[in-house]
Amino acid sequence: MSLTVVKGQKMDLTKNKSDIELVDVKMNWHVGKDMEIDASAFMIGEKGEVVREEDFVFYGQPVSSCGSVRLEQLEKPHFVINLTQVPLDVQKIVFTLTIDHPEATGNIFANVSEIELQVINDKTKEVLTTFPVTYSFTNENAIVLGTLYRHAGEWKYEAVGAGYFGGLADLCTEYGVEVSEPSSTEPVKVDSLPQQMSTVSLLKKKVQIVLEKKQIQHVTAKVGLVLDISGSMRKLYNDGTVQKVVDRILAVASQFDDDGALDVWIYDNEFTRLPQVTEKDFAGYVNEQILTNDTIHKFGRNDEPKVMKDVLQKYLKEEPSELPVFLVFINDGGCKSGIKKFIVGSSDKPIFWQFVGVGDANFDVLRKLDTMDGRMIDNANFFHFMNIETVSDEELYDQLLNEFPMWLREAKQKSIVK
Repeated sequence: MSLTVVKGQKMDLTKNKSDIELVDVKMNWHVGKDMEIDASAFMIGEKGEVVREEDFVFYGQPVSSCGSVRLEQLEKPHFVINLTQVPLDVQKIVFTLTIDHPEATGNIFANVSEIELQVINDKTKEVLTTFPVTYSFTNENAIVLGTLYRHAGEWKYEAVGAGYFGGLADLCTEYGVEVSEPSSTEPVKVDSLPQQMSTVSLLKKKVQIVLEKKQIQHVTAKVGLVLDISGSMRKLYNDGTVQKVVDRILAVASQFDDDGALDVWIYDNEFTRLPQVTEKDFAGYVNEQILTNDTIHKFGRNDEPKVMKDVLQKYLKEEPSELPVFLVFINDGGCKSGIKKFIVGSSDKPIFWQFVGVGDANFDVLRKLDTMDGRMIDNANFFHFMNIETVSDEELYDQLLNEFPMWLREAKQKSIVK
C-alpha cells in the first residue's frame, strides 16, 4: 500500500522486503507549453559530494558509471535504480528538478504546479511512497525533491522539497560536480555551467578563517538564532536583509558542525520556534517559513523574556547536551530588562548569548550586559551595527566570535562544558 509522505518525512523502503531490487523514481509536474524542466540525480558519498563525476546522472549522461542508476525519457523523465548494484561508497542518491535556461527564459517554479515524486517497486509495480508538493515555490529555479539513502544496511527515502535560486549550477557546486565556465555570449548549458560556490559555501570559508584566527576551529557546538520580528523590523524582512542574516549565521552553524543545522526562533510579543534551516533548504527560508506563514504572529511589540524561556526549555530540558550552545540574538532596540533573569539564571549552563543590535534605537539594557552581576561567569555579549546590510562578512564574523572563545575557556574551567 502506498504511503503519502510530507516534507521532511522519512520511511523505510527495503526493510523486511526481500523483493525490492529495482525501483523507479518518477517525477511529475504541470507547466505551460513554453517551459522545460530537467531531472537529475546525484550519487553522493560520505563527504556530501558525488564520488565520481560520472555519478551525476542527467540527460547528457543518462547512466551512472556502474550502471545502477539510469535516466529514461518517457512522457516525463524518470530514474530506474538497481539498489543491489549501487556502489557501497555511495551513501545517498539525490533527485532534483531544474528549469531549463532560467536566465534566458525568466521561468521560475512559481509557475509550476502539481509537483510530485513517486517511488515504485519495478518488479510488482507497487507504489511504495508518494510525495506530493502541497505548497508553492516562488522565484526558485531548482528543487531537491527527495533522496534515497542507506541506513543500517537498508534503503530509506526522505521527502525534501527544498528550492534553490541558483539553478543547476548551484546544485552542481553543492554536490561537488566540476563544471566549466561558459563564454559571456553563450547561454548556460548543463555541461558548461558557471564555476561558482553557493552562498553558504562561500560564507563557510570566511567563517573558517575567523575560527582559525581565534583558535576555535575544532570546536563542536550547537547554534541557534533568535530574530526580532517586531513592527520596526518589517522593512528588514521585506527587503531581504533578514534572509541574508539567516544565510550568514547558517554558515557558522555549518562550521561548528554539531549537525550542520541552525535552530531558529522569531519573536515580537509572542514567539515561534521555527523548523531548523540547513544548507539544503536555506534559500527562501524567510519567505516560506515566516512571511507567507499566516499562523505566525509578527510585527507586534517586542517581549524578549518569553522567547528566552523557550530557548532554555529546548537546550536544557528537551535536548540536554554537554555541547556548548552559541545563541545569536538579533534585536533592533527597546529590549526588556526582564532578560536579566534568564541570562543570570543560565550563567552556569552551557549557553552563550550573543546579542546583536541593528538600527538606531535604544540599546541601554543590552549595553549593560558586561556589568550584569550575580553570574557564575560572563555568558553574554553585545555589539551594535547601524546597518547590518553594509557590514562585511569578515567584520560580522569577527565580532560574533569575539567573546565566545573566552567564555568557552572559562566554561571549561568551571566544568560547565567539557
